[in-house]
This record gives sequence, structure tokens and C-alpha cells, in this order.
Amino acid sequence: MLDTFWVTLLLFLAGAAAGLVDSIAGGGGLITLPVLLGIGLPPQVALGTNKFQSSFGSFTATAYHVRKRNIDLRTARSGIISTLVGAALGAWAVQQIDAAILGKVIPFMLAGILIYTFFTPKLGEIDQRPRMSNNPAFILTGVCFGFYDGFFGPGVGSFWAISFVVLLGFNLAKATGYTKLMNFTSNIVSLVVFAIGGHVWFTSGLAMAAGQILGARLGSGLVIKRGASFVRPIFLTVVIVMILKLFYDNFVAG
Repeated sequence: MLDTFWVTLLLFLAGAAAGLVDSIAGGGGLITLPVLLGIGLPPQVALGTNKFQSSFGSFTATAYHVRKRNIDLRTARSGIISTLVGAALGAWAVQQIDAAILGKVIPFMLAGILIYTFFTPKLGEIDQRPRMSNNPAFILTGVCFGFYDGFFGPGVGSFWAISFVVLLGFNLAKATGYTKLMNFTSNIVSLVVFAIGGHVWFTSGLAMAAGQILGARLGSGLVIKRGASFVRPIFLTVVIVMILKLFYDNFVAG
């Protein structure tokens, strides 16, 4: 075990980096989860602690988007409720079912998102005509992706963002704001389930949370100021890294 000071500093820096990336394009868990496992936390505790610290980042990003009026809480009300339900069901189900099966499917789903986004270069640059009305789209994505986030998690931000672009016609910067709101909702529900099970190490989580707040604030500001043209290349890069990581974890290392 490393000296406590250096462990705390490592956790803070990892949280800051993850908060920055997460608030722009998602995928911050690719940074924080390996660090938590690397300092010796058991897998269940690492997952629970990761939910705890990431809640601070998703809340900070959400609050910033609300203040800047990039998202409207009343518009997303049905999405918040359905995400709560989906995440609760997912967090319960993961304790009943082997998540390894789902883990082998997710990389292919992400690859489909990547291909679709890559070959649709104008996707998410400006607001488009919606394909669904707000409530049905929010309920559908809330239940499905809330369940997935409570059950497994990797790539959920990418699923939400691209769904808001395709179904509701949002530009990618606006979709990122609503994604953080839904992500925060599912994080809180999952955190409660992990905490009830005693799988949250709050000391480590607080060090990361401080970094998350800083990184999320900086990243959210960049999204608002720079817009969809800034988000798109980072979004694509994060999705590529997530695909490679998940393929390796599920088909090579496994």
C-alpha cells in the first residue's frame, strides 16, 4: 500500500481527470475504477465507491448545465422518474444475474454507436427535428439506460447522448447536459443500493469526489462555450477507448 498522502493525491487527480472527461463525453469510469482497484479495494467496494465519487461529478455538471439553461428540469421530469425506476431495478437485478453475459454484448452495441456517429458527420452539430415527443423518449431511455447503469454501467453516457440526438433532435452539447442529469439520477440510486450492502469506502471516495467537482466544473464550462464541434471528437475518442477496453476485458483478459 502506498503512503496515505500519495494515495490521496492519486485519487484526487484521477477524480479530476475523470470529472473533466465525463462532463464532456462520458467514460470517466475508465479512469477511476482501475485506480480504485489498483489501491487494493475489493471489486464490489471499488464499484460502490466509484458510484459515490462519480455522483459528485455528475451533480456538479448537472447543476452547471441547469444554471446556464442548457437543460430544463421540467422537460426531463419523466426521464428522471423513469431513470430512478430503471436504475433501482438494474441494481437489484445485478445481484441476481451474472453480469458477464451482458458485458460481452455491450462492446458490439458501442461499436454500432461509433459507426453510426462516424458516418453521420453532421449528427449533433445543431438541433434537428425530433423523431419522438419528449415524454415517450425520456421514459424509454430512462428505463432502459437507467436499468443498464444500475446493472453494469460502462458506456451508458454514450448511449444516452446519442439517443437524445437521434430521438429528440438535440445538438450534442445539449444532449450532453441532459445525459449528465440522467447519469446523476442513476448514480444516486445505485449508490444507495451499494451503501446498503456496505460496499462504499467513503474515505477514498471523498478524495476522488473533490477532484470530480473540479474536473466536472471545468469540463461543463468547455461544453457550453465550445459547443457540439468540441464535444464530437472527444465523444468519438472516448467511445473508441471504451470499446477497446471492454473487448479486451471480456474477450482477451477473460
